[in-house]
Amino acid sequence: MKKLLSSNETKYRVLRTIIQGVIGVVIANLDLIIGGITFLPIEYKPIVVAVIMAILSPIMATIGGKEDVEQSDVM
Repeated sequence: MKKLLSSNETKYRVLRTIIQGVIGVVIANLDLIIGGITFLPIEYKPIVVAVIMAILSPIMATIGGKEDVEQSDVM
């Protein structure tokens, strides 16, 4: 998990982007998954996905960065 969140290699950056996209799509389509509840008009769902990805990106970077700081303090 640490390597996924903190590595700057291309494969890990792509994997983080895919994970963020999947989480964004799940949240945007929560009304369809639960069924019977309509949250937003369908035109807004791509915007919701983009906002979720924009929120998750710095959160994932912070989580990945904290583990590096903790280990550097030990040394």
